[in-house]
Amino acid sequence: MNPGEIIFNGQLLAAVPIALLAGLVSFASPCVLPLVPGYLGYVSGMSNGARGKTAPARSRVMLGAVLFVLGFSLVFVLIGAFAGTVGAFVVRWEDIITRVLGVVVIVMGLVFIGQLSFLQRTVKSNFRPATGLAGAPILGIVFAVGWTPCLGPTLIAINALSFETGSTGRGAILALFYCLGLGIPFLLVAAGLNWVTGSVAFLKRHIRAINIGGGILLVIIGALMVTGIWGVLMSKLGVVISGFVPAI
Repeated sequence: MNPGEIIFNGQLLAAVPIALLAGLVSFASPCVLPLVPGYLGYVSGMSNGARGKTAPARSRVMLGAVLFVLGFSLVFVLIGAFAGTVGAFVVRWEDIITRVLGVVVIVMGLVFIGQLSFLQRTVKSNFRPATGLAGAPILGIVFAVGWTPCLGPTLIAINALSFETGSTGRGAILALFYCLGLGIPFLLVAAGLNWVTGSVAFLKRHIRAINIGGGILLVIIGALMVTGIWGVLMSKLGVVISGFVPAI
């Protein structure tokens, strides 16, 4: 399968906006959004205990944010690629696996809404890399590996979709768009844009509504997978895309 066929696959085109939105919802979750200033300070060399130091240059903060995003993106893309690879080996059981994964996605949606409290335990790594640019990508990796449950529900749902694509490339692309949704807001905040500051304040005021909305979206997607409607929609979309002939 050539790169064009991978990118313009109907299933992938339908899942990419979901992955991007899932990343944005993860950024707006209660255990990520309030800590964004702390993350940016850490990766730019200003730890919580560093008093009396002058604020780092905006370019340094931006570079630290980029390295941090690259760190967690590396982990998430590898996980997405692995999920897609595993899916390729079990394609013969695609229908039943899709329905089982649909149940998983529904459960993760309920967790994100705030239900099933026994699945909402936070698991964090105690390891902390050195502050500054050298430790920024390592902190990103630590963030990806150990920060749950806020990333857990959306990430598990996206990996379920990656698994269902049955392709290493598609799984990696889906995870990459999740990382874009999660990482771009970090970069915008690091850039110090005034409108971003106002947007972050808005998100903080409406965190609960965002969680409920994101959870409902996951439940709907899971229900479509369980009932088999998701597969039908993807098949029809694939037919439409394959029959499309560009004007030039």
